[in-house]
Amino acid sequence: MRDMRLVVAGAGGRMGRTLVHAIAASKGATLAGAVDAPASAAIGRDAGELAGLGKNGIEVASNVEPLLAGADGLLDFTVPNASVAFAEFAARRGMVHVIGTTGLSGEQEKLIAEASRRAVIVKSGNMSMGVNLLAALVKRMARALDDEFDIEILEMHHSKKIDAPSGTALLLGQAAAEGRRIDLAQHAVRGRDGHTGARRPGDIGFAALRGGSVVGDHTVIFAGPAERVEVSHRAEDRMIFARGAVRAALWARQQHPGLYSMADVLGLGEA
Repeated sequence: MRDMRLVVAGAGGRMGRTLVHAIAASKGATLAGAVDAPASAAIGRDAGELAGLGKNGIEVASNVEPLLAGADGLLDFTVPNASVAFAEFAARRGMVHVIGTTGLSGEQEKLIAEASRRAVIVKSGNMSMGVNLLAALVKRMARALDDEFDIEILEMHHSKKIDAPSGTALLLGQAAAEGRRIDLAQHAVRGRDGHTGARRPGDIGFAALRGGSVVGDHTVIFAGPAERVEVSHRAEDRMIFARGAVRAALWARQQHPGLYSMADVLGLGEA
């Protein structure tokens, strides 16, 4: 089988440049195009040069549609509105769309789910193997530990991150909610301030810290009577997300249209 031809969205950004690196280092994948927002300073620049690899002859474009005509998949760590638009482009061609974008609204999630009826979409708040294994563990822990163990999720990211809680924190919160067989939307508490009253049993709390150049730290705390269990993941390099995205694309190439997660890619099944 020939190499999978991948287009990178947001190619001028930190994750976009890392994705270009990951594709170059991955067997079975090749860079077919690079795109960024029309106002980006990266437009017209060589994608390989931007990524620190040296020129590869692929210039960053502002229009994704012509690039998709010669591609098998799109890697997308951008912003919610762009990801929704990219999902529709992918649906028109019945191609692979890997989404690492976070901060999507409920309505945007619905639009992506609708697009997945015609495209093969892998969407995750975190593409790393370690975080997805952690999520499977959190689900099992939440199922094993009863409501006497309160669940709190603490995350920290760099000062430039624009959404909170992080997509990874929400992924872990969803895993905990599934373990407890509850609806996360009904039990999530996102930050506390002032006279809040006592903690409600069954809630899942989120706390977000921002500062410096932190790639991503996440800790899930199970606080029970006289004991506390904590499980953590610390990301040290964005390359772990990029490698996961390429792996997801190669896996998705063999799948039927639908909406998949990294748990599907990694074969974690029901934890």
